[in-house]
Amino acid sequence: MKLLDVIKQEKIYGIIREDDPKKALELASAYIEGGIKILELNCPTEVTKTLAKTEAVIAQGGIITTQQAHLALENGAKIISSPIFQTNLTRFASCYQAFLIPSVTTPNEAYNAWRARMPLIKIYPVAEMGGVEYIKEMVKPMPFLNLLPCGFVKIDEVVEYLKAGAKAVGVGRELYAKENYSDIVQTAKELVQIVKKV
Repeated sequence: MKLLDVIKQEKIYGIIREDDPKKALELASAYIEGGIKILELNCPTEVTKTLAKTEAVIAQGGIITTQQAHLALENGAKIISSPIFQTNLTRFASCYQAFLIPSVTTPNEAYNAWRARMPLIKIYPVAEMGGVEYIKEMVKPMPFLNLLPCGFVKIDEVVEYLKAGAKAVGVGRELYAKENYSDIVQTAKELVQIVKKV
């Protein structure tokens, strides 16, 4: 199955931003135990290298240079995720047949990313841009866009984003800002079950 199809099927794109490798691995383990299979790591690449050996699909986040992209792939990342949309990375992705998820904010940028053959386009920071309604209004004239809203997405908004036309939804701090490991696992399990019904 193609990566895009896997992401569309799973619908949850779990994001972790953590500089401490030990803490990052613990959070990732909780996500995986909870049933989240797509993980974006804004963490040291050693974490990516470790988690690449699991069954989870690992994206390396925060990529803005081709050197970082190279390093991510060398450490086992299946996806390169960038907070920007720029030509050097799209060329890199084409050259190395890498799955790149660029980030955009406006409809014009989203359209240009689609024209550049980006399989999935991150809308970030979606909450600041208008949330669910923003996605709905962007998809209405351009239903061919595969959008991934990210940035301050709340757990109880995930289904709304999917119904608005998003192919998957990025969930980060709202998921791991829990008291302990078991709480994260439980929240992840509940979220995975909820999106299966969408």
